[in-house]
Amino acid sequence: MLGVELELIKKHGAVSEQVAKAMAAGALNRSGCDLAVSITGIAGPTGGSAEKPVGTVMFGVAKKGGKPLSFCRSFGANKSRAEIRLAAAVYALELLLP
Repeated sequence: MLGVELELIKKHGAVSEQVAKAMAAGALNRSGCDLAVSITGIAGPTGGSAEKPVGTVMFGVAKKGGKPLSFCRSFGANKSRAEIRLAAAVYALELLLP
């Protein structure tokens, strides 16, 4: 739906800064909006690894006429799936503030 290339996901993983940027750029292009944000992460309770533990979330932000940016945050493995998802959603919205 967002036009993220499968090769990018295979090379970097679905939870990566590269994929987060591509997701945000795809959302921007397909929506016709001036600003878009994306979230991809490991909310748990399983699925983490040594490199990307549970609670790792990547964010992408794309602005019309600009280069997509990415951010990585860890919300901690000791939180529930719902807590990680809520914290990620709040952080994503904060990224959109001027």
